[in-house]
Amino acid sequence: MAQLPLTPDPFSLQEQLKNLGDEELLDFWEESQLLDHFLEMTEAETSPSLYYETAILYELRLRTCRGHA
Repeated sequence: MAQLPLTPDPFSLQEQLKNLGDEELLDFWEESQLLDHFLEMTEAETSPSLYYETAILYELRLRTCRGHA
């Protein structure tokens, strides 16, 4: 299971997404959706997966425009 690092990552989420392959990016999106579903079941007030989803969709749009998808 993934764990958050104790020190802040020097790279933004957007920079990290750029380095993922297409399959890895889609896997990350799927995992963020599962996290969102789990948080809904536990009645969490805010969903961090919305931030992830927005960043992933932005990266997918960039790749599509560049012809990489």
